[in-house]
Amino acid sequence: MGDAFISEVMGTGMLVLLGTGVVANVILPKNKGFDGGWLLINWGWGLAVMAGVYTAFKSGAHLNPAVTIGIWASGADNFAPGIPVTAANGFLYVTAQMAGAAIGALICFLAYKKHFDEDADPGIKLAVFSTGPAIRSYAWNFITEVIGTFVLVFVILAFAKNPAQLGPLPVALLVVGIGASLGGPTGYAINPARDLGPRIAHALLPIKGKGSSDWSYSWVPVFGPLVGGVIGGLVASAYVV
Repeated sequence: MGDAFISEVMGTGMLVLLGTGVVANVILPKNKGFDGGWLLINWGWGLAVMAGVYTAFKSGAHLNPAVTIGIWASGADNFAPGIPVTAANGFLYVTAQMAGAAIGALICFLAYKKHFDEDADPGIKLAVFSTGPAIRSYAWNFITEVIGTFVLVFVILAFAKNPAQLGPLPVALLVVGIGASLGGPTGYAINPARDLGPRIAHALLPIKGKGSSDWSYSWVPVFGPLVGGVIGGLVASAYVV
């Protein structure tokens, strides 16, 4: 579990560094990628997931508490080869993912420090770190996150049974697809650690003109994905043979 813990920290950190990095490149002032558009963000996050999965191979590359809990809900015996499904191991996975996400966000801030120093709406600076709704409606935003995360976890568990053994690339393309198809209403957190870890970093870092961390919304991208992960795991256990 020591190797698995470090693996999840490193993998989730790489995921969040590259994912928040593409958002920073597209929306912060004076960047070379400024105004690159939604699809650039989608592809950036997809490739970030691929890099994170390759990095976290020792732990099974969960990178996401919703994936960890989805595997548990599916009735699997192991989180990864040699790592049994237990409450203690699940807690260590989630702790590692949260720590990695916060570290990745911190490194992104350092990479884009001069652009964070530029004048911009505080909401733009927060959007580099965490998600927010296009139309604020907590119940419907929650449902959107449940649906997106269900798709993520269910299809990942289906991939695990695919004899082709295609590896991280299909997961990356799946994340691109979820962002392009279901990401518009909420910015598709689909990962509690990806949203909460960077949101905590945003609250703590000395970001010029940063404003609020929007804690009133923060429960949606945490609990929505957790519910979606459980549903994805339960459906996969009945459907995937």
